[in-house]
Amino acid sequence: MTDPTARTGSAPPVADNVVLVHGAYADGSSWASVIAMLQDAGLHVTAVQNPLTSLADDAAATTRALDLQDGPTVLAGHSWAGTVISETGGHPNVTALVYVAARAPDAGEDYAALAGGFPAPPANAGLVHSPDGFAQLSEDAFLADFANGVDPAQAKVLYAVQGRISGTLFASRTTAAAWRDKPAWYAISRQDRTTSPELERHLADRMGATTIEVDSGHLSLVTHPREIADLILQAAGRPRAAD
Repeated sequence: MTDPTARTGSAPPVADNVVLVHGAYADGSSWASVIAMLQDAGLHVTAVQNPLTSLADDAAATTRALDLQDGPTVLAGHSWAGTVISETGGHPNVTALVYVAARAPDAGEDYAALAGGFPAPPANAGLVHSPDGFAQLSEDAFLADFANGVDPAQAKVLYAVQGRISGTLFASRTTAAAWRDKPAWYAISRQDRTTSPELERHLADRMGATTIEVDSGHLSLVTHPREIADLILQAAGRPRAAD
């Protein structure tokens, strides 16, 4: 693990608030089990509902949520939302960043070019584009690659609420990299079929994040909520969730 105080010289303030940002092909309900654990630990939790129409639109939705927080706040993002929290994490309320199997681009970086240097995850082949300019994962790709390891019945529910993304969403480039200035935590998914685990390790190492590895697919927040909640609590300067 990397020392989370490396950039600030001291531990981040104890946070009472957490803002959770979902990724592509999902909505805020993907955080449901984590939310319950964080609430049980006494934290005020807000889950953003991203429109997934552009980075600017998703960043605006996240910033609105951050504006409503009263004091120190942990900002956590899953998957695509790593781009969003990298863009918005400079907000003065944010004291720590948590990345869950997430993108973490540098400011202005061509993330697709970076990812191209790592093994291509199987889910990429299942992205289906529509004439209306939006895209989503096929049911087969969603169940086998995006939600691998999730109970099949629950995976079908998650597929039903899948967020369709703008066809240009992943081409967006950030104007900031909040992880360069704020302490960061990262949860790597060892069995990920949506983002290369090797890429996740590279991103976590590059940002000097306090890192855990979870024996899960891409949706560790669904299959291993306690590990993810504990990581967020650590970033908030709080004890682990009670058993």
